[in-house]
Amino acid sequence: MAWMMLVLAGLFEITWAVGLKYTHGFTRFWPSVLTIVALVISMYLLAVAAKTLPIGTAYAVWVGIGTVGAATLGMVLLNEPVTVGRVFFLCLLLVSIIGLKLTTPDA
Repeated sequence: MAWMMLVLAGLFEITWAVGLKYTHGFTRFWPSVLTIVALVISMYLLAVAAKTLPIGTAYAVWVGIGTVGAATLGMVLLNEPVTVGRVFFLCLLLVSIIGLKLTTPDA
Protein backbone atom coordinates (compact mmCIF):
# COMPACT_ATOMS: atom_id res chain seq x y z
CA MET A 1 0.00 0.00 0.00
CA ALA A 2 2.90 2.38 0.73
CA TRP A 3 4.21 1.95 -2.81
CA MET A 4 0.78 2.74 -4.23
CA MET A 5 0.66 5.92 -2.13
CA LEU A 6 4.14 6.81 -3.33
CA VAL A 7 3.24 6.35 -7.01
CA LEU A 8 0.12 8.49 -6.52
CA ALA A 9 2.24 11.11 -4.78
CA GLY A 10 4.57 11.11 -7.77
CA LEU A 11 1.67 11.54 -10.18
CA PHE A 12 0.41 14.53 -8.19
CA GLU A 13 3.95 15.89 -8.21
CA ILE A 14 3.91 15.76 -12.00
CA THR A 15 0.58 17.61 -11.92
CA TRP A 16 1.79 20.46 -9.75
CA ALA A 17 5.17 20.73 -11.46
CA VAL A 18 3.59 21.08 -14.90
CA GLY A 19 0.83 23.20 -13.40
CA LEU A 20 3.42 25.80 -12.39
CA LYS A 21 3.85 26.65 -16.06
CA TYR A 22 0.13 27.33 -16.42
CA THR A 23 -0.10 29.57 -13.33
CA HIS A 24 2.03 32.25 -15.03
CA GLY A 25 3.79 33.00 -11.75
CA PHE A 26 0.62 32.41 -9.72
CA THR A 27 -1.16 35.23 -11.54
CA ARG A 28 -3.91 32.98 -12.95
CA PHE A 29 -6.42 31.97 -10.29
CA TRP A 30 -7.72 28.51 -11.25
CA PRO A 31 -4.43 27.08 -12.49
CA SER A 32 -2.86 28.35 -9.26
CA VAL A 33 -5.55 26.76 -7.10
CA LEU A 34 -5.24 23.41 -8.89
CA THR A 35 -1.45 23.51 -8.67
CA ILE A 36 -1.52 24.21 -4.92
CA VAL A 37 -4.10 21.47 -4.30
CA ALA A 38 -1.98 18.97 -6.26
CA LEU A 39 1.09 20.03 -4.25
CA VAL A 40 -0.67 19.50 -0.92
CA ILE A 41 -2.01 16.09 -1.99
CA SER A 42 1.42 15.07 -3.28
CA MET A 43 3.13 16.00 -0.01
CA TYR A 44 0.47 14.27 2.07
CA LEU A 45 0.75 11.03 0.09
CA LEU A 46 4.55 11.18 0.33
CA ALA A 47 4.25 11.56 4.10
CA VAL A 48 1.90 8.57 4.30
CA ALA A 49 4.27 6.43 2.21
CA ALA A 50 7.25 7.54 4.30
CA LYS A 51 5.65 6.09 7.44
CA THR A 52 6.68 2.63 6.28
CA LEU A 53 9.22 3.12 3.48
CA PRO A 54 12.75 4.40 4.11
CA ILE A 55 12.67 8.17 3.62
CA GLY A 56 15.67 8.13 1.28
CA THR A 57 13.95 5.67 -1.01
CA ALA A 58 10.54 7.33 -0.76
CA TYR A 59 11.90 10.78 -1.52
CA ALA A 60 14.14 9.61 -4.36
CA VAL A 61 11.31 7.68 -6.03
CA TRP A 62 8.87 10.58 -5.54
CA VAL A 63 11.27 13.08 -7.08
CA GLY A 64 12.18 10.62 -9.84
CA ILE A 65 8.58 10.04 -10.85
CA GLY A 66 7.97 13.77 -10.84
CA THR A 67 11.10 14.48 -12.85
CA VAL A 68 10.44 11.86 -15.52
CA GLY A 69 6.79 12.86 -15.81
CA ALA A 70 7.36 16.63 -15.84
CA ALA A 71 10.18 16.40 -18.35
CA THR A 72 8.16 14.09 -20.60
CA LEU A 73 5.06 16.29 -20.45
CA GLY A 74 7.24 19.34 -21.04
CA MET A 75 8.42 17.77 -24.27
CA VAL A 76 4.93 16.64 -25.29
CA LEU A 77 2.77 19.57 -24.16
CA LEU A 78 5.12 22.51 -24.00
CA ASN A 79 7.32 21.87 -27.02
CA GLU A 80 10.48 21.57 -24.94
CA PRO A 81 13.44 20.11 -26.83
CA VAL A 82 13.51 16.36 -27.40
CA THR A 83 17.10 15.25 -27.67
CA VAL A 84 18.81 11.89 -27.56
CA GLY A 85 20.61 12.99 -24.40
CA ARG A 86 17.43 14.02 -22.57
CA VAL A 87 15.63 10.81 -23.48
CA PHE A 88 18.66 8.69 -22.54
CA PHE A 89 19.02 10.27 -19.10
CA LEU A 90 15.29 10.13 -18.42
CA CYS A 91 15.47 6.41 -19.20
CA LEU A 92 18.39 6.06 -16.78
CA LEU A 93 16.32 7.80 -14.14
CA LEU A 94 13.44 5.43 -14.79
CA VAL A 95 15.78 2.44 -14.41
CA SER A 96 17.01 3.93 -11.12
CA ILE A 97 13.45 4.29 -9.81
CA ILE A 98 12.73 0.66 -10.68
CA GLY A 99 16.03 -0.37 -9.06
CA LEU A 100 15.11 1.39 -5.83
CA LYS A 101 11.75 -0.39 -5.79
CA LEU A 102 13.36 -3.78 -6.38
CA THR A 103 16.01 -3.31 -3.70
CA THR A 104 13.77 -1.91 -0.97
CA PRO A 105 12.18 -4.36 1.47
CA ASP A 106 8.41 -4.61 1.12
CA ALA A 107 6.57 -2.28 3.42
